[in-house]
Amino acid sequence: MFSVDWEPMENFKIVVFIMAILISLTAIVNRRKFPFPILLVAAGLIIGFVPQLPDLALDPDIVFLIILPPLLYDAASKTSWHEFRTLIRPISTLAITLVFFTTLAVAIAAHYFIPGFSWPLAFVLGAVVSPPDAVAASGIIKGLGLNKKVITILEGESLVNDASALIAYRYAVMAVTTGTFVFWKAGLQFLLVAGAGILIGIVIGYLFVLAYKKITSNPVVETSLTLLAPFVSYLTAEEVHMSGVLAVVSTGLVISWRSPEVFSYQARIRIRGLWDTLIFLLHGFVFILIGLQLPSIIKGLGNYPFIQILGYGLLISLVTIVVRIIWVFTGTGWGKFFKKKTPGVPGVEIKEDDTWKNVLVVAWTGTRGVISLAAALALPLFLEDGTPFPKRHSIIFLAFVVIFVTLVVQGLSLPLLIRWLKIKPQDTTAAEEKELQLSLAISTLNYIDNELPVDMKNKSREQLREKYELLINDLTKEVQLHKKAKQGDAKPRAAPPDDLTKAKLEVSKFQRELLVKMHKEGEFSDAAIKRVERGLDIDEMKLNLKIPKDGPA
Repeated sequence: MFSVDWEPMENFKIVVFIMAILISLTAIVNRRKFPFPILLVAAGLIIGFVPQLPDLALDPDIVFLIILPPLLYDAASKTSWHEFRTLIRPISTLAITLVFFTTLAVAIAAHYFIPGFSWPLAFVLGAVVSPPDAVAASGIIKGLGLNKKVITILEGESLVNDASALIAYRYAVMAVTTGTFVFWKAGLQFLLVAGAGILIGIVIGYLFVLAYKKITSNPVVETSLTLLAPFVSYLTAEEVHMSGVLAVVSTGLVISWRSPEVFSYQARIRIRGLWDTLIFLLHGFVFILIGLQLPSIIKGLGNYPFIQILGYGLLISLVTIVVRIIWVFTGTGWGKFFKKKTPGVPGVEIKEDDTWKNVLVVAWTGTRGVISLAAALALPLFLEDGTPFPKRHSIIFLAFVVIFVTLVVQGLSLPLLIRWLKIKPQDTTAAEEKELQLSLAISTLNYIDNELPVDMKNKSREQLREKYELLINDLTKEVQLHKKAKQGDAKPRAAPPDDLTKAKLEVSKFQRELLVKMHKEGEFSDAAIKRVERGLDIDEMKLNLKIPKDGPA
């Protein structure tokens, strides 16, 4: 992951060291509820200045080819296609129009306030810092209890805006290196690159869907294909010079849309565990690596006055933050959008008094991340005539300052802003889940009574009916509890587990202790013990779903 001249063993040691730091800090984050990205960037900064460690230079190719595709794919696969399609207007406004507007605003500020920044160089800087980052956005808003529509807009924006920024970046760099730029050609090229990238992603997504349908009873292969999909999509699009970013996002959305049909339950369990671990490691490495870059970036500045260029960085950071706030509040349809509930899509109707508050949250959440840093580091060293790329180290440092300021200032202040605005979490997922379970249980009971093809004895049929009647009774109570809580504007309190659930948990605990004893005695084979243990794991997981998250009452 690093472009350093180390022996392989030394390279491996530093990766293990960073992983140890990552896991340790994550435990602290979970305990103290401190923003995950900020702590890891700070840790990277501290580690980077340790004299015994060599400078760790982030290779942009590693970011674009190895880190970016799985992160985008995972984010896209967790995005609801229904909600993404419904919210396409505000998402595209932020992800396309605002990116270009930010690029222009930063270019103007850089050209007129930073000495030596020609228009092409100013546009390069604008393109580098214009897109909020998918990794940073998800890390910052996670666990804040934001409205579902707000989360969809922010995550949808961060999925698409990389493509807009990278296309603008490509043409700005071309203008610097060749000295030529034709606006209308760049506009047509953007439409072609974006449109073709989306089309390629959709085609590859459906090819993978067909492959999944052909695979039966092989969860290992199904899981492995999910690791392959983002890279196939990204590399295919980039090979023909189209948008790999939009290709990956499209592939992820297609596979997510068809996943209930094509994945077996064994594959879904494996995929969820594998991708949760993979994304955790990639997120952590990305944020630590951002912090690790500062020492080498400062060295690259040479004798350039540090305080002066730091001031320029703060100026550009202010421009990116203010431009987003102005754009979001003056954007057409924002107030109208937030005041209504979109028909046909599960959502939350935001109270009229909370409209401007949710708009402010969207306006304030514009953290930059690894994409901006990788784009800056990917700037060519030389122009076509062999002269050094002008202001390259300055652009890299300015990008780092913008990333750090937006992560720290906006990341730390967002939870405070939400508390100050008194925005109450309006996530109705739990209520929807209970309503869905109730609907399934009622339909299942009707199926047992009228359509079940299995010949059953009356006693067995009654036992099966009784199971679903009890379930319907329990779910009906829980749905009514959620409705009452909604009417009273209060959070519903989960019912404590019943005596049967408590007894089953105690039995499960006894069985585990007995299994451990048998394992130590060696009376049974490890293979048999592991199979029984897997069954106990699944049973215990089902039981724990019935227990409130804050523990039994």
